[in-house]
Amino acid sequence: MTSESLDAFVNNLETYGKIYGPVKTGESCSFQEISQSKEMALNYSRTMIPPKKFFLKLKERMFIFDERECEYEETLEDGKIVVFGIHPCDIYALKLMDKIYLDKNPDKYYQMRRENATLIGYSCHPDEYCFCQSQGTNYAVDGFDLFLHELKDKFLVRIGSEKGNKIASENSKFFMDVESSDIQEFREAEGKREKEFTLKLAINGLTDMLALSYESDVWKEYADKCFGCGSCNLVCPTCRCYDVVDNVNMDLKSGERQRMLNSCMLKKHGLVYGGKNFRPTRVERLRNRFNCKGSLREDMMNCVGCGRCTVYCPSKIDYVEVLRRVRGEL
Repeated sequence: MTSESLDAFVNNLETYGKIYGPVKTGESCSFQEISQSKEMALNYSRTMIPPKKFFLKLKERMFIFDERECEYEETLEDGKIVVFGIHPCDIYALKLMDKIYLDKNPDKYYQMRRENATLIGYSCHPDEYCFCQSQGTNYAVDGFDLFLHELKDKFLVRIGSEKGNKIASENSKFFMDVESSDIQEFREAEGKREKEFTLKLAINGLTDMLALSYESDVWKEYADKCFGCGSCNLVCPTCRCYDVVDNVNMDLKSGERQRMLNSCMLKKHGLVYGGKNFRPTRVERLRNRFNCKGSLREDMMNCVGCGRCTVYCPSKIDYVEVLRRVRGEL
């Protein structure tokens, strides 16, 4: 697809739902509703809040209830959306979320939103905080409907799903056959991009290294710097802890159930009935977060190397630095 065709193609995507893309807001970018491609900052490094916000709401009403009337009404959305310009690391993050929310006991709210969404990936260039290459998440092989790789004056477009194939077929006037020169340009562009990564993290054996460092002084050192604000959880594309609360009205018979994202870095996260807290100190909470991100519980690393937790940490705690300390490299 030629670069000149991008505007018209994006306009045509309105057929498939509201279009959201990366928009520059102050010093950072966020996915916002757009009407034309020129509103997007497609050269962005990362958004502050990841695309998971479209599928896991910060706070949402699950249902309302009325015991007297024997009424129960779920809050289900059915709006279709197109999320344009997702980077490979965030695509991998959504694949991880799919494993958690769809594989065994599908979450109907998450499932509905995923089915109503069209994901269009976009090639990116790393900055000094990106270490997705080390995590193996710098190139998305699936998990998207279409993926656009920016070349000199055109895009090489990969199709990743039946939905993507349908979109390409219905918009065939914007696409042309790939020529050998396009393939060569794509190879060169990807080769150049691979060399742009400067931040490295050795992940071989990282899970064991974390387990062996349970009593390490590293956790106390960084916990003393940590504000315990939970910003790292908020911006992380794979954090998914949530709490469920029933808000009962004054009649004690009606109300609503809410689900809201929670943070393992907050003291109340470990608070249970009777006032007990199974993770009362900041040292324990910080150590838990790093062990969670280094986990292979879903058969893939729970960190995708986007760098958000480092960039947006008000205490300037460097995620890679901590893990390199754990490995004994610093």
